Amino acid sequence: MSRTPSRRSGEKPTRQRNKLVIDTGVLVSAFAFGGTPREAVRKAVAEDRIFVSPDLLKEYREVPAVLAKRGKIDNRQFMALIAGIAAVVANAGLVYPKKRLEICRDPKDDMLLECCLTAKADLLVTGDLDLLSMSDLPFAVGIVTPAGYLATKNKKR
Repeated sequence: MSRTPSRRSGEKPTRQRNKLVIDTGVLVSAFAFGGTPREAVRKAVAEDRIFVSPDLLKEYREVPAVLAKRGKIDNRQFMALIAGIAAVVANAGLVYPKKRLEICRDPKDDMLLECCLTAKADLLVTGDLDLLSMSDLPFAVGIVTPAGYLATKNKKR
């Protein structure tokens, strides 16, 4: 007699969680301004696995101060951004890319792709047109906007 494993009362079946890398610009938009990026980041933190690399962490750390110094965000937005990034990073997996890539039109964006490659990410969530316009990558990763990420999540329901 074949038996299927039983579930405890109220236990939900586990779903495959996507592996994600989130561009700094998406985090800035999410925590300093809100809207669709905020919704996408909240869903990513709750439902998927986010990965970062040392280079990406460095950018996450530097960008809020640069934006504040240039007057692009006020003190309230700065504090929200710092707290939001800290919350995302606290639950992220850390990867150490060993392979350097030189494939993006903007060389500063290669670190995101290196993180994706090392983490074996399913998706890179970004609003950066240099990244969104890429095709024929030497590895499999979907590059989507925050709205595109939400659309993929809503389709799976």
